[in-house]
Amino acid sequence: MAQSDPNRIIRLLPLAAGSLGAVLLLVNRLLTAQVTSNQARSDVLGVILSALLILVGLLWQQVQPRSPDVVDLNGEQQFDLADDLNEQVRIELAWASHLLLTNTVTQSLVLYYQGRVLLRRGILPPKREVLPGGILRRVLQTQKPVYLVALNIYPGRIEFDYLPENTQGVICHPLGSAGVLILGANAPRSYTKQDEAWIEGIADKLSATLAAAAIAPSKTPANDPSAETPHDA
Repeated sequence: MAQSDPNRIIRLLPLAAGSLGAVLLLVNRLLTAQVTSNQARSDVLGVILSALLILVGLLWQQVQPRSPDVVDLNGEQQFDLADDLNEQVRIELAWASHLLLTNTVTQSLVLYYQGRVLLRRGILPPKREVLPGGILRRVLQTQKPVYLVALNIYPGRIEFDYLPENTQGVICHPLGSAGVLILGANAPRSYTKQDEAWIEGIADKLSATLAAAAIAPSKTPANDPSAETPHDA
């Protein structure tokens, strides 16, 4: 469902005021039997002001950016933590995920580390497994974040089947070379530079915490494609 523009009424005010003024001037001129020179000058001034208001209103319709379309993600609210994490790590993961969900546009969050999922929180589908595709493997290899501003235009979106199917934007932020923090938003192009800086700071803190906790890697079978050495997409 698309979110209405909260500034729409404000942007329509000059257009409405200018149109109303023009109509009132026309009615006043039609109802006046004899037009004096003073009234004629007032009418000219009124027409100019009305025209300026209408012009401003039309310009505002063009130059004001539209708010991104927000959708209701398909999924249920979930909060899952790996059972074998110590209490300190569980508290930090809960704290960090809460901050990301309440202070950024993030609606879905998955933390993949050492070949397994340690955290799932937010609106998510039933599927819990993460099999890294080309995008996640690239993030793990380069240790550089990837921001997919409008997920539906990327062919690689099919690898994010553990996020809601109508997820609009995704950030994959590395946690060192061992894991990735995956964030999903319900509107395209909705993460700001401030959001990205906030996510980077929290990801760095989580990376240090998880490295210090010596999280055991997943015992992945040799024929599992997720066990392959990361390579470029």
